Amino acid sequence: MELKVTPWRKETPPTEAELRATLEDQQLKVYRWSNAPEDVYASHTHGYNKIICVVQGSIRFDLPTRHETLNLKAGDQFELPAGIRHSAIVGPEGVTCLEAHVY
Repeated sequence: MELKVTPWRKETPPTEAELRATLEDQQLKVYRWSNAPEDVYASHTHGYNKIICVVQGSIRFDLPTRHETLNLKAGDQFELPAGIRHSAIVGPEGVTCLEAHVY
C-alpha cells in the first residue's frame, strides 16, 4: 500500500452508507469512530495498513518523518501504510470516520 489521499470531488457530501459500500465492496471489515472537536492523537504507528474515510467533520494528520500535513474533510479517503509515524488533530466540528484495516 502507498500513502495516498483521494479527495471527494462531488458537489454534495457523501452519505455514510455510500462510503461504507465503497470499502465493503473491497471485502474490507469497516469500523466507525468519532471524536469531539479538537481531540488529539499523539504521534504513533500501526503494524497494519489502514484506510480511513471521513464521513463528516474534519481531521488533520501530521506525518513528521515525511514533513507532510494532510487536511481531510467529508468524503476524503486516506490510505496509510503500516509503520508510518503520524499524529492527528480533530477539526472544530469534530469528526466521524469509517476505517478498515488491510493486512
